[in-house]
Amino acid sequence: MAFQCIVVTPEHQVLDEPITQAIVPGHDGKVGILTDRAPLLLKLGLGEMRLDLPNGQKRFYYVEGGVAQMKGNRLTILTQEATPAANIDVESARAELAEAEARRITDQASYEERQRRLARARARIELAQRR
Repeated sequence: MAFQCIVVTPEHQVLDEPITQAIVPGHDGKVGILTDRAPLLLKLGLGEMRLDLPNGQKRFYYVEGGVAQMKGNRLTILTQEATPAANIDVESARAELAEAEARRITDQASYEERQRRLARARARIELAQRR
């Protein structure tokens, strides 16, 4: 049985259609969401989001930050970024990784920013290579 999934970024609505399952990157690990799930409010991390469609197809997106809410068989995802895997350029992601690795660490804030950029680039590379 399907439930409605809506994905919205600050720029536009990415998706509004029925799905049978979602696997989203929570801030502390992946979370699977199925029909008739108990209400949920989840802080999102960064990484791969998988959406299973009723016809058996699977769609993959890179998402970064935001929240997911499941209530009444309606999943709403508000995120800073939701890029389809097919739109990720692996060479650009590799360049992001090289830039992040070369970044100087001068204090705790620069260390945390470097780690975030490294995680982002690695997740995008992995997702782009598997599509």
